[in-house]
Amino acid sequence: MVLSAMNSGVSGLRAESEAISVVGDNIANVNTTGFKSQRVIFQDVLGHSILAGTASALPGSGVKVGDIQQLFTQGSLSNTGVATDLALSGDGFFTVKGAVDGLVGNFYTRAGTFNIDKDGFMVNPSGLQVQGYMANPDGTFEASISSLKVPTAALPAHATENATVVANLDASEAVPATAWDVLDPANTSNFSTTLTMYDSLGAGHTVDVYFEKTAAGAWNWHGVTDGADVGGTAGVNTEIATGTLTFDNTGKLTGVTGNTGVAVTFTNAAAQTIDFNFGTPSPAGTGLDGITQFASPENVSSQSQDGYSSGDFSGVAVDGQGVVTGLYTNGQQLAVGQLAIAKFRSNDGLGRAGQNLWIETRDSGTAAFGTAGSGGRGAVSAGALEGSNVDLAEEFVGLIQHQRSFSANSKTITTADEMLQELINIKR
Repeated sequence: MVLSAMNSGVSGLRAESEAISVVGDNIANVNTTGFKSQRVIFQDVLGHSILAGTASALPGSGVKVGDIQQLFTQGSLSNTGVATDLALSGDGFFTVKGAVDGLVGNFYTRAGTFNIDKDGFMVNPSGLQVQGYMANPDGTFEASISSLKVPTAALPAHATENATVVANLDASEAVPATAWDVLDPANTSNFSTTLTMYDSLGAGHTVDVYFEKTAAGAWNWHGVTDGADVGGTAGVNTEIATGTLTFDNTGKLTGVTGNTGVAVTFTNAAAQTIDFNFGTPSPAGTGLDGITQFASPENVSSQSQDGYSSGDFSGVAVDGQGVVTGLYTNGQQLAVGQLAIAKFRSNDGLGRAGQNLWIETRDSGTAAFGTAGSGGRGAVSAGALEGSNVDLAEEFVGLIQHQRSFSANSKTITTADEMLQELINIKR
C-alpha cells in the first residue's frame, strides 16, 4: 500500500504538471487574437477492474488528465479602424485555405486579421486565402465556396442607361407667354433640373431637363445639352429628347411619352440609349412615385442616373452579413463576394493546428458552410478584432491551485518514502 501511495503521488505530479502547462499556454496567449482558452479535466484512476467485483472500499491509484477542453466563449471585440480586420460576434469560424505544416486544405479561425495581397486575394497573415461565395455579374452569389478575390484593376466607365427624376410641378403655374425655344429655355419653360450623364468613355455631360406647361394637367418636357457635347456648336443649346406629361385632377401622373429609348451620341463616344423615368402613370401604377402636379412650389425630391466614369480601386468594406464590397475612386461600390462562415456540431471537437487555426475532426463533425447571421452563425463586425477569452485573474488563481496541489502530491511521495525507510529500519 505504501508503494501504491507513492504511485498515486507520482500520478498527481504528472497531472498537475500538465495542468500548469495548460494554464501557462492560456496566459501566454492572453493577447492572441481569437485565442480560445483551455482547461484540464481530471479523472480518478482505479487500481482494479470495475468488472471484477472488487469491493468499492479499496483505494484508487491516483489521478490522470482525462481531457483538455477548449472553451469557445466569446472574446471581447476591439475596434481597430482597419477595414479588413473582421470579428465574429456569435458562433462560427472564418474559413481559410492553403498549406500549414504540410497539410493542405481548409482551416478555421476566429482571428480575422486579413488583408488584400498583391494578386487581389483576401488572405490572413500566413497567406492562407479567405473562402467565400464570389459575386455573379447579376449581383447574386455563387452556390459553392472559393477563394475571395478582389478585382483591383480600374473599374471601366459605364454609359448612362437610365435617369430618374422625382419632382413636383406646380399646378398653379401659367402657360408661358412665349412658345418653347431651345435657345431661350429659361424664359419659355416653367421649371428645370440638371443631371450629369456619362458616355461610353466615362466623360460627363450636363443635361438640363425643362418642364413647360401647355394646358391644365398637361406639360412638355425637354432634354437639352450644349451643342459641343453632341457634335454641334459649342455654346448653342441642342435638344436631345422631348415628350409629354399628363396629370389628373388629383395631381397623379396619368401619361408620359418620349421618355424611353432616347438615342444620343455624345462627342467621340459610342451611341447610347437613355430611358428617362418620370414615374409610373396610373392606373397601372400609383402615379405618385415620380413627377406629380400638386398646387405647391416646384421642387426636386430626388434624381439619379446609372452612369459613371472609370475609377481606381481604393479598398474594401464588409457589412454584417459578410458581404465584401470593392470601393472605387469614382464613388462606385461593387459587391465582390460574401464570406463563408463555418459551423460545427461540436466546437470542442476541433483540433488545434497552430497559427490561430483549427481543423475539423471526427469529433467536431463536418463543417457546415453558410453566411453570417444565418443558421445560428454570428454576425461580422468590420474594423474590429476578437480578443482572447483568457481571464487572467482566473488563470492566476488556477496557477496557485495547481502549484499547491503539486506540492501536496510531492509530500505524499516523501511521506511514503519515510514509511518505506521505517520498514527497512525494522530489519536493522
